[in-house]
Amino acid sequence: MFQDKEGQAVPQVTFRTRHNNDWLPVTSNEIFKGKRVVLFSLPGAFTPTCSSTHLPRYNELAGVFKQQGIDEIVCVSVNDGFVMESWGQDQDAANIRLLPDGNGEFSEGMGMLADMSELGFGKRSWRYSMLVDDGTVEKMFIEPVKPGDPFEVSDADTMLNYINPKASLPARITMFTKPGCSHCQRAKHALDQKGLTYEEIVLGAGGVSYSSLAAVSGAGTTPQVFIDGQLIGGADELDIFLEKK
Repeated sequence: MFQDKEGQAVPQVTFRTRHNNDWLPVTSNEIFKGKRVVLFSLPGAFTPTCSSTHLPRYNELAGVFKQQGIDEIVCVSVNDGFVMESWGQDQDAANIRLLPDGNGEFSEGMGMLADMSELGFGKRSWRYSMLVDDGTVEKMFIEPVKPGDPFEVSDADTMLNYINPKASLPARITMFTKPGCSHCQRAKHALDQKGLTYEEIVLGAGGVSYSSLAAVSGAGTTPQVFIDGQLIGGADELDIFLEKK
């Protein structure tokens, strides 16, 4: 069983991070002292659940966490600084501080170092999240010990619900675009003006084609904007929708 450290101080370690091709050592005190910090830890950068759900949702809700008095969101993984820097760029995770726990010192100090040798991972962090207030753990959400890669309680929504169950969630916006599309630029500008974040899916990238667009939206022109699963349409329809908000 993994240790619940609520009420205890976080381990004092130095994270050897990479930033703009330079080494940038960061201590626990620099991260946690005098701050309210949400930290989530996961088995590895570039792994499926970590890349598709765990990190992206925290990044997506970063603005809401800030509104609830959270100073920073931190992701820890037992990977080296090069890997974590590259993963952050790949994920476009500008709202998350990625910390490489290369030697597993922080994870071990948290009682969360797991032996994943059967997967060829060696020792990695078990998946968990926690709220840290001025260096002391206020709340932990530890994934249950079961086969596979459980992901049930350390997600961003569970943490946000603990901090403020009445917090207002942002709309989930997805926009299909194509390079050189002036109407796409107009739609993106309209969303930016409203301070709304969105996922952009570019035709021709990652195997997404006009056939993909037509299958999803029933249309063959760009942009096509979806908000909370509802098809809004192109730039003109988006303008009308935003005027009503």
